[in-house]
Amino acid sequence: MSKLTLDGLTKKFDDNVVVDNLNLSIEEGEFVSLLGPSGCGKSTTLRMISGFIQPNQGEISIDGQNITKLPPNKRDTSLVFQNYALFPHMTIADNVGYGLKMRKVNKQEIEQRVNDMLKMVRLDHLKDRFPGQLSGGQQQRVALARALVVNPSVLLLDEPLSNLDAKLRDEMRSEILNLQLKFNLTCIFVTHDQEEALVLSDKVVVMDSGHIRQIGTPREIFDSPNSHFTADFVGVRNIFSGEQNDANFNTNFGGQFYIGESNHQVHKIGIRPNMIVVNPPEEKEYDNRFKATVETLLYRGTIIELVTTLETGEQVIVELPSEKYKVNTVSVGDVITLAWETENVIPLQG
Repeated sequence: MSKLTLDGLTKKFDDNVVVDNLNLSIEEGEFVSLLGPSGCGKSTTLRMISGFIQPNQGEISIDGQNITKLPPNKRDTSLVFQNYALFPHMTIADNVGYGLKMRKVNKQEIEQRVNDMLKMVRLDHLKDRFPGQLSGGQQQRVALARALVVNPSVLLLDEPLSNLDAKLRDEMRSEILNLQLKFNLTCIFVTHDQEEALVLSDKVVVMDSGHIRQIGTPREIFDSPNSHFTADFVGVRNIFSGEQNDANFNTNFGGQFYIGESNHQVHKIGIRPNMIVVNPPEEKEYDNRFKATVETLLYRGTIIELVTTLETGEQVIVELPSEKYKVNTVSVGDVITLAWETENVIPLQG
């Protein structure tokens, strides 16, 4: 039996269908990310699971029990909000213990559990301070402690890292993952950041316009996106439309790429920018080798990004590791050779 099951979950706001007949099963101890752009229905799905929004149709079950009509405090779930939602007039200890107080836990047990949880997130020395006296990363740990102290069956996280700077986001990813493993938590994590989803998750659910477009492990989603939408969202920036002709793919621009034999016709293919080789040795054989003109060059720290145009008109984005290719190795206006292996071509369904 799955830990959490969503069966035909649908939510409408007036005539706008935000989540449309969504079906999903999550196992105990799984870390699942709902990944997609703003407005795709991922946060609405999370709020339906938590009980803050009621679905128009469908059922939500935890351990086989239908919880669709239960209020939030009866669902055995905890939600960590994007803006943390800490009470500014309460101390850190009181914020963390608030859920236990609402559950009528006795005062002595509340104090003990709050102290233990604050030690776990390394904030016990700040328990008498107020949220406004803490940094963003500390407030995030308080929000996590408040969610975990009630021992939830399912932990829900709604883009909890979006307000943090890059360094803090990295630290908090590790914090969340360590806590999830320590408590063997079933977690659902909402994000629009593909890197967060890939780093944290056992399973990634890609959502678009209220529908699930693909479900898979991080590697499956990254290496084998099944559609234009998923490919574009996980960084396959070179996507070409056209028609397959045996082992070749004829693009709408008139170019011809070799893609190898396929069991089914494809009308779109993708190639990751980091899978493209620049100016390979002549003796090295590639099924795909083309001349291109460098239109733009961007230095992005660890990589150099080139925007190039093939002779037939296709735009191809290339990413070169900075440690191997210095910025002045290639210049805007240069005619260079691009090449890639057939195995790096990704066939897309739609």
